[in-house]
Amino acid sequence: MAKNVKIICPMMGGKPCVEDGAIVDGELVACRFWVNVMGSNPQTGETVNNGDCAIAWMPVLLIENSKVNRETGAAVESMRNASVATGQQMTSALIQVAHNHIPLLHVDQHD
Repeated sequence: MAKNVKIICPMMGGKPCVEDGAIVDGELVACRFWVNVMGSNPQTGETVNNGDCAIAWMPVLLIENSKVNRETGAAVESMRNASVATGQQMTSALIQVAHNHIPLLHVDQHD
C-alpha cells in the first residue's frame, strides 16, 4: 500500500486510523481495536509479530480458524473410524463366542 494513502477508521466516523499509543494533537491515543498478533501466517507460514486494527486482522484470523476447524473435523472422523472398527471387532468376538456355544453361568432359582 502506498505511504501517502490515508487509512480511515470505520468505527471513528471516518477519522484517520492511528496506531494505539500514538500522539495525536498532543494527546495519547488508546484504541481498543488495536491488537498485537504473534504467530504464523496461515497462508504463507511466515512468522508474524505486529500490531494492527482488529478489523484488519479479521480475514487472517478467519482463515486460521477455518484451518483449525478442518483439522478438528479430521481428528473427529479419525476417532469415529477407530470407534467403529473397535465396535465391529467386539461384535465379531461376541458372534464367535455365540457360535462356539460357550455356556454362560446358569443359576438355579428355588421357590
